Amino acid sequence: MTALVKKKAEPGLSQEQVLIPEIGINDVLIKVDRTGVCGTDLHIYVWNEWAERTIHPPLVIGHEFVGIIERVGSNVKDFQPGDVVSGEGHVVCGRCRNCLAGRRHLCADSHGIGIARPGSFAQYLGIPVTNVWHHDPSIPRDVQAIFDPLGNAVHTALSFDVLGEDVLITGAGPIGLMA
Repeated sequence: MTALVKKKAEPGLSQEQVLIPEIGINDVLIKVDRTGVCGTDLHIYVWNEWAERTIHPPLVIGHEFVGIIERVGSNVKDFQPGDVVSGEGHVVCGRCRNCLAGRRHLCADSHGIGIARPGSFAQYLGIPVTNVWHHDPSIPRDVQAIFDPLGNAVHTALSFDVLGEDVLITGAGPIGLMA
């Protein structure tokens, strides 16, 4: 399949042919339809200090996406081929204290899609079913592809009682604009 790959520890990306991901019994294979470009992807592209410390090439990057399930693992019951889905970008261990307490966002062994494992700037993406989310087909696919940053903006805006308060939103990137 075709993918955008951070091939070397230097600025740039390259279009490469890579293998379609193999999936396990608890995974799904998603045919990627659309992706969003995150600031994280730009950091990887320009190869800044954060990328130098974090990314280990070669790596397919990207983590904002929407697609159609192509295949499901034998243990997957709530999803089927043809479902329109996207996914949470942090693949967690599911076994640590935080994961077992429902605080997956605090997992000590989290692996970011497109950061520490193959990402969505490819024709196919394989991820655990616990990271997959159904989409209402009435929502435009372009919007579905950016649910990740939209969710960050909405979560932040709703985390505090700001009705009638002055609020400063810094940055005019996607999350700042959506907040």
